[in-house]
Amino acid sequence: MKPGDRLAPLEIPITRTLIVAGAIASRDYQDVHHDPDLARQKGSPDIFMNILTTNGLVGRYITDHFGPRAELRRVAIRLGAPNHPGDTMVLTGTVEEVDGDTATVRVGGTNGLGTHVTGTVTVRVPA
Repeated sequence: MKPGDRLAPLEIPITRTLIVAGAIASRDYQDVHHDPDLARQKGSPDIFMNILTTNGLVGRYITDHFGPRAELRRVAIRLGAPNHPGDTMVLTGTVEEVDGDTATVRVGGTNGLGTHVTGTVTVRVPA
């Protein structure tokens, strides 16, 4: 791993099941993550993914790339355009910095509406 290395893009289909399951798994029972009618009443065209599910998908992206020994040390993300059912999120990443067995990776995720997530992940990959 060296600065400038690009991670292969990962396409994630955004399904209703993924959104609801992620919300339940993270104990986020807000209606906008599972009830389309209430989400619409609040101004959204449909339910949308919560930040904890996005955080988990970003972590999976990094550990899938660096392998089973990878240890996430820090995940710092910001959300933008929501992930709605029927869309696809594409995650990309670039290694920004390497210090021994630890790398900082700039991560981004886009969907049909634009940028869904941006941030950095610090990952340790022991020898």
